[in-house]
Amino acid sequence: MKEFIEFIAKHLVDNPDSVVIEESVPNDKTIELDLKVSADDVGKVIGKQGKTAQAMRTLLTAVAAKEGKRAILKILD
Repeated sequence: MKEFIEFIAKHLVDNPDSVVIEESVPNDKTIELDLKVSADDVGKVIGKQGKTAQAMRTLLTAVAAKEGKRAILKILD
């Protein structure tokens, strides 16, 4: 899942080298992904009215559901 979100984020931003994703597992059924991008690219990842971020979360939820897990995507400033 981490690689999936990283792939999407790197193709959205102008500076793909600044994309960093930290994965944490608070329990065995939940995965939290923290997405960090450069300050100039935050708007590109979030999108107009948050639609790009919501689409990424929807895709992540679908991938996680196939594995029987719950995924949370946080976009950090």
